[in-house]
Amino acid sequence: MKLTRRVAAFGGLGFLSAAALPSSVFAYDGLVADLSEGVEDFKIASDAYVFGYPLVTMEFTRRVITNVAAPVGTRGPMGQIIKLRSYPDATFRDVTAPNADTLYTTSFFDVGDEPWVLSVPDMKDRYFLLPMLSGWTDVFEVPGKRTTGTTAQTYLVSGPGWNGTVPAGMKQLKSPTSLVWLLGRIYCTGTPEDYAAVHALQDQFKLYPLSAHGKAWTPPAGKVDPAIDMKTAVREQVNKLTATEYFTLLAELLKRNPPSPKDAPALKRFARIGLVPGKSFEPRGIDPRWEKRLPSLSFDRIMLHFKFSDGDMKQINGWGFTTKAGLYGTNYIQRALVTAIGLGANRPQDAVYPTSLKPSTFESYSGANKYVMRFPKGQLPPVQGFWSLTMYDENYFFVANPINRYSMSVRTNPKLEKDGSLVIYIQNESPGADKEANWLPAPKGKFLLMLRLYWPDETKPSIIDGSWIIPPVTKV
Repeated sequence: MKLTRRVAAFGGLGFLSAAALPSSVFAYDGLVADLSEGVEDFKIASDAYVFGYPLVTMEFTRRVITNVAAPVGTRGPMGQIIKLRSYPDATFRDVTAPNADTLYTTSFFDVGDEPWVLSVPDMKDRYFLLPMLSGWTDVFEVPGKRTTGTTAQTYLVSGPGWNGTVPAGMKQLKSPTSLVWLLGRIYCTGTPEDYAAVHALQDQFKLYPLSAHGKAWTPPAGKVDPAIDMKTAVREQVNKLTATEYFTLLAELLKRNPPSPKDAPALKRFARIGLVPGKSFEPRGIDPRWEKRLPSLSFDRIMLHFKFSDGDMKQINGWGFTTKAGLYGTNYIQRALVTAIGLGANRPQDAVYPTSLKPSTFESYSGANKYVMRFPKGQLPPVQGFWSLTMYDENYFFVANPINRYSMSVRTNPKLEKDGSLVIYIQNESPGADKEANWLPAPKGKFLLMLRLYWPDETKPSIIDGSWIIPPVTKV
């Protein structure tokens, strides 16, 4: 038997789990039996779990976001545009890792029965992007300043199998699944004047089914399902599903959100456990003893990929990031990992999100210390859009501070040193009036940092090919 890193990681998880369990578990009808009976089916089922994790997570996300009667805050009914009107502050808790750079303009809609029309106004040379995600989390199209310019545009978003006539003046965008998540972002400086300008643009966006084209159309009120859990985090809801519940839902979702033709070899294996696209789940290959263990170990496999990724994830100077997001092909474990830690990630050509959890291997960031991040002259993050450095507490939320600054970027007008370098002071207390323009306030306790690069430059130096290196954050 050839021991690959993947098998080693999987086996290692089993060993670690076993080591933490009481000795009674080692009875023949427990873990030992699992290792000697049906081990191949267990591996196939675990691979199927990883394969389906993005689609199941997208469905739970859709349920929570659209379970309202009308658009409000970060939520809105199916087929209606959600327009965030201002940046969140330190009291915001709707989603983790919010940004203070772009105002979201988003919607979930279903193109399985008919196409939908998306009308975008003249954005007047403003930076924006409108990534459209399939049910599998692939960014199948991304209109925006980088790809299509900023003039007025009208798109016909069609689903799998639609072969109708595209109306004049529209460009067809083909979604591989019925479920589509429009996750648009519009740059805004955050001043009252710029808020008003972006609001005016948001109000000109239109989204409607093709059958309503040329007619007066008012979206129907959303239906609120009281059975949907609106409090528990989506990831927790997905991870609590038993194996049978998980695969039963996955099989139903596959009926309207078909897999890629490239998935055929994997699907041939999954048929052995009763998972067949287009058919309801028949749990002939699921041992009842696996109901909780299979999801738990499979999710551990997903998270281990962050450390043992074979190059999918990069670790440089204390920063972890990936340039393999947005389009995944058959890299199912990477797709599942990005779903788990950064659902809605862009293609790297549109954004890269380096995150620093610790300044060193042996300690966490703490507001009890002072840190600096120095960009040498001419070595600011190379982008054609913009960049920002955001402060989060240990739970990925903004940090309350006396100057209401949650991120640092060129638009916050930091001062350069005499040698042309940029030094950012990362600490709890003000570094002094003369340095406050460069102060990124930290909490008193633990925190983490995220550097966002929108529209990274692809000519050298570039973060995409590794020719631009992120500088470390150092403790003073």
